[in-house]
Amino acid sequence: MASSLTKWLVDPKKNWFAAQHMKAVSSRLRKYGLRHDDLYDPYYDLDVKEALNRLPREIVDARNQRLKRAMDLSMKHEYLPNDLQAMQTPFRNYLQDMLALVKRENAEREALGALPLYQRSIP
Repeated sequence: MASSLTKWLVDPKKNWFAAQHMKAVSSRLRKYGLRHDDLYDPYYDLDVKEALNRLPREIVDARNQRLKRAMDLSMKHEYLPNDLQAMQTPFRNYLQDMLALVKRENAEREALGALPLYQRSIP
């Protein structure tokens, strides 16, 4: 019951408010030329760091370029030109599949009683 309600609440195809939120997030990401997966921080979540390490080098390089461009635009208090904003794909995922694989591997490792590969506490 709660799971189906949660799925309905966050599904932009079924819930108007979720669709409006997705539209607003998409608009903000397009202004800086970012993708939603660019917002994951590898210093905060070690699973994200591991997933990024497993991705091909050109995907990680493109991510780093988008982040640098976004920081540069933010420092200049500017946005991408409108023609470039129209070309952006903020919800094209590149990290989700690999992140899910890393999380499944860690869950399996924990279920088998093996020691975690990495441990770190966030200060």
